[in-house]
Amino acid sequence: MTPRTKTMGGWAVLLAAVLICALGGWSYAQARGDDDLAYAKARDTALSDGKRGLAVLNSLDGKDAKSVAGGLGAWLDSSAGPLHDQLARTRRKDAAELTKSGSTARGKVTDAALTALDERTGTARMIATVDVEITPRTGKGGTERKRFEATLARTADGWKVKALTAIAVGSGT
Repeated sequence: MTPRTKTMGGWAVLLAAVLICALGGWSYAQARGDDDLAYAKARDTALSDGKRGLAVLNSLDGKDAKSVAGGLGAWLDSSAGPLHDQLARTRRKDAAELTKSGSTARGKVTDAALTALDERTGTARMIATVDVEITPRTGKGGTERKRFEATLARTADGWKVKALTAIAVGSGT
């Protein structure tokens, strides 16, 4: 092998490496600005925030007035729009009833999906199944399975539940 052949081989390897780096950089830049990727991130954020909000709205510690007040505050923090307004309007009455009952509820979202997402208007719709473990002050507790359709609204603090509708469980016939 002559020195000239070695030099040409070295240049070929260098050129190939530069080409591969340039191609990798271009591919990264394309993926970083990809609208599909941005939409997927927005969808994942809305779903995650929606699930968290739905779990909070199905949970409350009713052992004492302070716990109930904290739980109702968490409900307000997880809601927006008409649902938030309704919860704020009935807060005093709800606090009295929930403190009197003394029941504790822990909601856990077991399955959820977005059925619609409009990034432009900042709205989304979600369906979810929630297991709510209820522990009464006295007596035997249990777990209820509930299904919901929720409308979400994007706020400065993330996605919040704007409207919540219970979906009846069918008889399967």
